[in-house]
Amino acid sequence: MLRSRNDELPSPALPGDETERAEARLLDAIAAGERGAFEALYRTYHPRLTRFLDRMTRRPALVEEVLDDTMLVVWRRADCYNGRSKVSTWIFAIAYRTALKALQRFDEAIDDAQAEARASFEPGPEQRLGEQQLRELLLRALGALSAPQRAVVELCYFHGAGYREIAEIVDCPVDTVKTRMFHARRRLKAQLAGRLEDYL
Repeated sequence: MLRSRNDELPSPALPGDETERAEARLLDAIAAGERGAFEALYRTYHPRLTRFLDRMTRRPALVEEVLDDTMLVVWRRADCYNGRSKVSTWIFAIAYRTALKALQRFDEAIDDAQAEARASFEPGPEQRLGEQQLRELLLRALGALSAPQRAVVELCYFHGAGYREIAEIVDCPVDTVKTRMFHARRRLKAQLAGRLEDYL
């Protein structure tokens, strides 16, 4: 088969590839005991994990504990990262399993009373009221989902993970992820039917 001269040129590195390599280097440094590397990785993942765990657990008081437990595993087990998945997939998988273990300690559901207090900007009063009502509506609908369903929705829509990556994170077959997403969407659609028009 003939190859053109362009086939011999290396493809340009994508920004995501460079980020992935940088995070893998941080894990190597963490495995060697470098605290500075751990602090850098912690700062990078703190906001992403906070959001994921807050949405998944719906227990604000539990989020920091689970996040710290997750990052403690990263510190202690950095040498176990084998490069077969993205660093983010490996870390989110640890966070998912840690959150599920933490949730097993609780029986009853608790509403997130502080959800509306965590607005990230200051719109006008009418817009703020509409956004607050929409947020409450969506949080109630998400709250009706099981923790595994919330995790799939959160990873897909708020972290941009594909089904294969989600399957790695939650340690289940891709078909199970698809099934969870199907049931989550159907339940959300039923919960929100005819109720979003006033806010959109």
